Amino acid sequence: MQKTFVVIPRNCTGCRTCELACSMIKGTEGVFARSRINIYKVGDERYMQMTCLQCVEAACVKVCPTEALVRNELTGAIEVDEERCVGCGLCEPACPFGHMHFELNEGVPVKCDLCGGDPTCVKFCPHGALEMK
Repeated sequence: MQKTFVVIPRNCTGCRTCELACSMIKGTEGVFARSRINIYKVGDERYMQMTCLQCVEAACVKVCPTEALVRNELTGAIEVDEERCVGCGLCEPACPFGHMHFELNEGVPVKCDLCGGDPTCVKFCPHGALEMK
């Protein structure tokens, strides 16, 4: 049975440990990468975790001219097939939630892929604000 990535904003303290863990695991050769999850302050003491929603009818997938964005049937995540991606960048503005990012220096879109079904951000969240259920 496929698990679902769940955010629990009431548990988020804004520590940003999830961002750091993501950046470290997605980096290469000791260089931090862009985090695929971001924490935003939404009140005096409230925070919201924002990452790709893995939409059922994903606009980024629909707009991709080379079908480089493909849903992983095991994890449910929309992943980037770097072999098919031509770097056109159409996916970034297509996401209505702003969770698709195009990195010019990498030449491919950067988005959450749920770490192969075992998200690093979930493992490192000290407050139980992220879960796989």
